[in-house]
Amino acid sequence: MMFDLTTIGEGQIRLTVPRGERLVNAVSLRMSAACSEANVAGLLSQLGRSTSWCSKMPRGELATRVLQEFRSVGVDMSNMVRVDHGRVALYFMEPGDYPMPSKVIYDRLHTPFRSIQIDDVNWESMLDTRLVFVTGITAALSPDTAKIVRHFCEQAHERGIDIALDVNYRSLLWDAEQAREVLEPIARMSTLVFASRKDAQTVFGMPDLSGVEVCKKTREFLEVPTVVSTDSTEGVYLSDARGEEQFEVKVVPVIDRPGAGDSFVAGTIHGFLEGDVRAGVQYGQRVSTFALTHHGDLTHISAMELNLPQTTDIIR
Repeated sequence: MMFDLTTIGEGQIRLTVPRGERLVNAVSLRMSAACSEANVAGLLSQLGRSTSWCSKMPRGELATRVLQEFRSVGVDMSNMVRVDHGRVALYFMEPGDYPMPSKVIYDRLHTPFRSIQIDDVNWESMLDTRLVFVTGITAALSPDTAKIVRHFCEQAHERGIDIALDVNYRSLLWDAEQAREVLEPIARMSTLVFASRKDAQTVFGMPDLSGVEVCKKTREFLEVPTVVSTDSTEGVYLSDARGEEQFEVKVVPVIDRPGAGDSFVAGTIHGFLEGDVRAGVQYGQRVSTFALTHHGDLTHISAMELNLPQTTDIIR
């Protein structure tokens, strides 16, 4: 195969309010690139995997800023679709400290990606891969993006290519009924499904049980080989043919939260591609704690750093 992982998602610019300020009175914003799917591809690329990301973006400096960030860590851009007109999606992040929650404001309407068509994509290249990765975020954007995600997965399924789905439900983008209608058929084609305890309950109607039981029942309901579930700091859960397992979550200081979930997914997929999803969950937990320590959605890490002892000492 040409790639270990291929994925489709909307490239965005993230604008972050300085901690301790509100968007309405902020005088400066930190700019970085964002895209859940590209975050996963970017981290896996740093771990030595060959990855390709497809999006549909206008030509211009903002789009170039996005592409450069993910290209710089080795993500293949040959499947990127560029057009002459349109705008780049934005989202504004307002970090929160207790008791004030963090807040996200999307500015993503009327972008070229929302009207992406099946004929826009080089499917022969995108399907020359060991694993296809998709998320509920992209499926939620528009009927056209939902069709693209479904087509991508159907073609992969027909060719016997593994599919990983991150449900990643966003209530600001669609409601639970819409999410289930679109995502359940995709989930049933998947080899590996990521669904937090809350998302499994909201989208798939799982009962209010312990995290490990919700994970098990989600796998049984979807009839898929493997489900990985998270429950904030309460735990991480795995259900597959070998049974269920719970992993303790280590609480660490948070510098910047967005992207940590994508890092967890990428680490888990790294192990899955090695044939050891349990080791992957542990990779994912480790790299997601690193992700919380620095700014930006994309986590910058090397394969060597996954095996370093966790320490605050200077590595000399």
